[in-house]
Amino acid sequence: MHPEYIFGEGIVWISVSSAHTEFSASWCLTKIQHGFFIFERSCHLTSFIFQLFIEGICCDIYRSDSEWKIILLRYFNPVGAHPSGHIGEDPRGIPNNLMPYVQQIAVGRRPHLTVYGTDYSTKDGTGVRDYIHVVDLADGHIAALCKLSDANIGCEVYNLGTGKGTSVLEMVAAFEKASRKKIPLVMAARRPGDAEIVYAATEKAERELNWKAKYGIDEMCRDQWNWAGKNPYGYGSSDSTN
Repeated sequence: MHPEYIFGEGIVWISVSSAHTEFSASWCLTKIQHGFFIFERSCHLTSFIFQLFIEGICCDIYRSDSEWKIILLRYFNPVGAHPSGHIGEDPRGIPNNLMPYVQQIAVGRRPHLTVYGTDYSTKDGTGVRDYIHVVDLADGHIAALCKLSDANIGCEVYNLGTGKGTSVLEMVAAFEKASRKKIPLVMAARRPGDAEIVYAATEKAERELNWKAKYGIDEMCRDQWNWAGKNPYGYGSSDSTN
């Protein structure tokens, strides 16, 4: 786990990366008295204790000083890209997440996808996760910022996801449909610590933030392929990309 701290005027971004990404989280805090925001993002399931520790700190801050307004967002497997195809995910090195890896296979940068675990108690034996379009995720953050104008917000936690689980094979099939590319698969044993099914309970976010995910896996894969097809080497070139 490698934290990265980026300091700007009135803003702190904290990014944490780990090998097995399951979901991410974002924290938005503001104390109107001092007029500053703190955002923290990208905390993964394998660093779940770290995430709970940070959330505990946030709750303690509010309990010690009720002038704080705190919203904690927990979100699940962001995928896709901006519909324009000009902004997308470009991980450094070998991607740790499913969809960036799949897109690199589709453009010829990787030979195959290794599917870890085919004997789970799911519809096709592969792990199930909740995937959310990055545009929906951005809208969720806007909704959270708007909620901070509520005088009674206190300290609240919201899940941002679709509330639906999609298996690895279902996601691969959706990307093959969008890209018209065949994704070669290699089946492997389960990885220790991988959960069988993980998806979000989104009712609270829908009710209190007036937010709901609009896009499904077809739109996610369509926009991700639009980005990857236009930018097979991301923001770099074939000479600068592993």
